[in-house]
Amino acid sequence: MTEYSANPKVDFYFEKEEKWQVELELLRSIALDCYLNEELKWGSPCYTFDKANIVLIHAFKEYCAFLFFKGALMKDADNILIQQTENVQAARQVRFTCVDDILNVKDSLKRYIYEAAEIEKAGLKVELKKVSEFEIAEEFQVKLNENHDLKKAFYDLTPGRQRAYLLHFSQPKQSKTREARVEKNIPQILAGKGLND
Repeated sequence: MTEYSANPKVDFYFEKEEKWQVELELLRSIALDCYLNEELKWGSPCYTFDKANIVLIHAFKEYCAFLFFKGALMKDADNILIQQTENVQAARQVRFTCVDDILNVKDSLKRYIYEAAEIEKAGLKVELKKVSEFEIAEEFQVKLNENHDLKKAFYDLTPGRQRAYLLHFSQPKQSKTREARVEKNIPQILAGKGLND
């Protein structure tokens, strides 16, 4: 039988002196109460079911949160899921600023975790926008047109890495800033690496 208990490799995350320490411990206990395995991924506690990522705990300056990896597929009956930005396609957060925030929705969180596990059991996938549907910043398009090696290297990247670059390059309002971002990241693209590799 699988043991659903705290993973010692993750303990450091909850032991470090942090603004949200009590809240994070409570979120941990809720996830573990739902028979999820605790792992460390992306430097944060990640809870899995049959090796599929279900929910991640993370802390920010203004709040701590549960992040449901396929939250976009969830029913959200209690209307507590938040899409962090318009560019986030699959994941959804539930944010907390105090212990009471968590206690007020504890039963809902457990239901949501079980729903997320059912989504994984069913093999459901979030339909992501194709890379071709993302805007290519004019400054980047010029570089792609001028440099065959850059174009090949960019299109050899995984779709997720391509999307990250396209979003990163198109965010600034000023052309000068977009151009600087493109120039700075050309060596990374040529090396076959993603924006955050």
